[in-house]
Amino acid sequence: MKSYSFQKFSIALVGLGVGLWHPAIAQSPQVENPVRDEDITGISIETETVPLDDSVLFEAPRKLQLEFPYDVRLVKLTLRNELRDWVDIDFRYDPTIQEKFIWNIPELTAATYYTADWAILAANDRLIRGSFSFSFGPDAEAPSVIKTAEALVLNSISAGPNTRFVRPPRTNIILNQDQPNYDPPFTIKLEGGQAGKSLDSSIEPR
Repeated sequence: MKSYSFQKFSIALVGLGVGLWHPAIAQSPQVENPVRDEDITGISIETETVPLDDSVLFEAPRKLQLEFPYDVRLVKLTLRNELRDWVDIDFRYDPTIQEKFIWNIPELTAATYYTADWAILAANDRLIRGSFSFSFGPDAEAPSVIKTAEALVLNSISAGPNTRFVRPPRTNIILNQDQPNYDPPFTIKLEGGQAGKSLDSSIEPR
């Protein structure tokens, strides 16, 4: 009788434990979704840049400038050409909040156009991204004209209206590189009376 009562008590404890750990009763706190980087503030439109977006310059600029409508934290600033070759501008994050940022850049080589990508932390730590493009040189064209022509070409070679063509990565070709030498041991199975004999890989073929 005591044994039967003990079993009922044990089953009740197990059931209570399952109930406590059931996800409907004991749940771990959910992680809130991070703030998205959609610019609902319109700050990217109000931001002034040097060079101006889609501008054509006579010569390469020596600095990048961003002026925002109010104090922000600049967390990203990169520069690349149309082939996505990155320019080392030695950007370092500075937690100081300010409206205007001026960044010196090295001498730029000739390219079809350059694009500067930036990101800031605005009010309520909202991450906002933006970019501006420019070109320079005597035969330079506005980046928007070049991008439109590229889009037309890519769309013409796409498989269908719902297919997007992605530019393949650049291929690095290495010349004058010696081929690796492999000389593993091997055994050749011969027919007839020579079956079972092995040849040393060091013997030169006739």
